[in-house]
Amino acid sequence: MLESLYAAHLRAQRQRTDAALSQCGYDCLAIFAGMPHMQFLDDQPYPFRPNPHFKLWVPLAAPIGCWLLYRPETKPELLFLQPVDFWHKPPTLPLEHWTSHFEIVVIREPQDAWAHLKKSITGRCAFIGEWDQRFEAIGFAGHNPPALLSRLHYWRAIKTEYEIECLRGATQRSVRGHLAAEAAFRAGESEYGIHLAYLRACEHTDEELPYPSIVALNANAAVLHYQHLERRPPSTLRSFLIDAGAQFAGYACDITRTYSHAHDEFAALIERLDRLQQQLCARVRPGVDYVDIHLEAHRLIAALLQEAGIISMAPEQAVESGLSSVFFPHGVGHLLGLQVHDVAGRALDEGGQERAAPVGHPFLRLTRTLEPGFVVTIEPGLYFIDPLLERALSSTHRKHINWTAVEHFKAYGGIRIEDDVLCTTGEPDNLTRTAFAAAKTSAAQR
Repeated sequence: MLESLYAAHLRAQRQRTDAALSQCGYDCLAIFAGMPHMQFLDDQPYPFRPNPHFKLWVPLAAPIGCWLLYRPETKPELLFLQPVDFWHKPPTLPLEHWTSHFEIVVIREPQDAWAHLKKSITGRCAFIGEWDQRFEAIGFAGHNPPALLSRLHYWRAIKTEYEIECLRGATQRSVRGHLAAEAAFRAGESEYGIHLAYLRACEHTDEELPYPSIVALNANAAVLHYQHLERRPPSTLRSFLIDAGAQFAGYACDITRTYSHAHDEFAALIERLDRLQQQLCARVRPGVDYVDIHLEAHRLIAALLQEAGIISMAPEQAVESGLSSVFFPHGVGHLLGLQVHDVAGRALDEGGQERAAPVGHPFLRLTRTLEPGFVVTIEPGLYFIDPLLERALSSTHRKHINWTAVEHFKAYGGIRIEDDVLCTTGEPDNLTRTAFAAAKTSAAQR
């Protein structure tokens, strides 16, 4: 299935690239996958992350030192670095289905690629990737030209069927990890132990994850990008928030779930937020302004807070005054694809014009009108964050907050529920919920 989908995907990329090159006055394109960087005063490299423009064409897991040379109407060239090395195992020459679409040239040293490119390039060639001054000698007409990048980025939002299938694969892998992580939480594991259970189930190393997992117990869930892994479980388990993804052929998923250890008031808040989140997911349809989904999330969360007795202000007023942002300070989601926070989320057009986030909501990464093929996250949250609460305590919001309820829920940290949703020509396709349902059905049948 992926073989035929990939062929159609490649045709779509060629069409988009041909148009962008023509509009910007270039004859060909050279994409550099990148090289590792050494850590300061060390002989070990930082984790390698390939250029996403390269991953769009070539589904190699670690294409260190590789290049793609693309000319319209000719077969793309893949310069594949396979060094002679006795310190490390050299990469194996790829033989998968996609390789038939490329002329593969094996190079033994990075500078071999420079010589090949200098000899092969004719006309005006644009470079995309991490620039190195040594590349000047190759003779590129421009490196990372903004006009070209803005066009390529703008159209990346509309995913091909191949890309959607890769996103499904990443989601299925991540869901296995999420189910294992919940089981580890229920068994009383530490954050570190839960993280190991997640990695084992989705068959990733830390470096293979699309982003560092957030594994937070109790009050740690109030830290939006919590980065630690406590080695010991807390004396009292209250709550668990996990924001963790996986990769498939270079594509990422982004999933968050929150659990309560007991059937208590916090569990009831989670259930309410889950229902609210599904209302928002149902709005992922063509022609819908994503900003409206974000503002609706604020109104719904403000109503939830009022119903739960946490605030006393009416929902519309809570949103207008900024009170809802005390408890929900981030954006409701973003584009998803080759990058977790995919590019061009605020693009108005392919020319590089942008639409800013609405006033009072600076962290919203997506302000575009939805189209079929967009894959977006929907991730409303409700948190009890000390710095934001302290600021509210010294503002006019103070009298509208039930501080007794806040003090009670602070021990649980917060809630975030995040799904990855495909915008279609009809009903939204919730990739995350479908994968969870399939995994649970499969487990019940075993």
